[in-house]
Amino acid sequence: IELEIERHVFGDLIEHVRPTATAVGKAYRIDDAVGRYIVHLKTKFPKGLTLEGLKIVVDCANGAAYKVAPAVFEELGAQVIAVGVEPDGENINHECGSLHPENVAERVKREGAHLGIALDGDADRLIMVDEKGEVVDGDRIMAICALALKRRGELAKDTVVATVMSNMGLEIALRKNGIALERTDVGDRYVVERMRQGGFNLGGEQSGHLVFLDHATTGDGTLAALMVLSEVAERGVAMSEVANTMTPLPQVLQNIMVTEKLPLDEMPQVQAAIRHAQEQLGSRGRVLVRYSGTEAKLRVMMEGESEDEIRALTEQISSVVIDKIGA
Repeated sequence: IELEIERHVFGDLIEHVRPTATAVGKAYRIDDAVGRYIVHLKTKFPKGLTLEGLKIVVDCANGAAYKVAPAVFEELGAQVIAVGVEPDGENINHECGSLHPENVAERVKREGAHLGIALDGDADRLIMVDEKGEVVDGDRIMAICALALKRRGELAKDTVVATVMSNMGLEIALRKNGIALERTDVGDRYVVERMRQGGFNLGGEQSGHLVFLDHATTGDGTLAALMVLSEVAERGVAMSEVANTMTPLPQVLQNIMVTEKLPLDEMPQVQAAIRHAQEQLGSRGRVLVRYSGTEAKLRVMMEGESEDEIRALTEQISSVVIDKIGA
């Protein structure tokens, strides 16, 4: 659909219907947009629950949610310690937010907070931190929300959509609870596309881009945080216990600069190395080899029970790739 729109925009296919002058229309400022959005988000939090008694560190990455996110959590009763809420036009995402969850982790421990929330600059991604300062990534958040929705009978078709980069531990945890995992190419657009095709309502990425199609058409970090916070409030337990829904397998990712992106199936030695690794791991792990969509890099990702084993297997594949097309 995006490619078709692009073809129309840059071609002459819509010249005959393109509006001009006053027919183009006008833009109007909605002065109470922030207030409307805060109310909208609060309606997504279950009635009868409150965040009273919770001390939360919220890092807004000096970005889009710097006003909205702290206000939402405060109005639901939490004591909020807000950081990354002083945008100056240049400091967005600069050593803060979901790209640097270690900052929130340190602040949570220093303040004795119950948990931490880290958003990114455009506020569509969420990474959380438990009371011990342990990072809770997008895979763990998907596991938390999937099990909660399943328990309430609200998980569409008992299925979650994630990308090929999500940890195998997520797949194992969901399977144990009767939930299927469908994987897509990397990118939230592919996750949302599959969700719409299959009629699923929960999907996301390990990076923290989470989509709840029952509530929004795209990722919303503050909304995702509310979904997790509703579990903390309803169960009345620590964030670490809520997050204890999956055990991630050790994961190794190696990026290799390449001179050209030869099709993998045209490199038999690389294929042989990949097959060897997958055969050695069997059902205990998985191998993913793919080119970056934006850089001259080949990514070798491997998961398994033993980090030493997958590191050695990753090195074997990487050395073959470097010999063949390494930069």
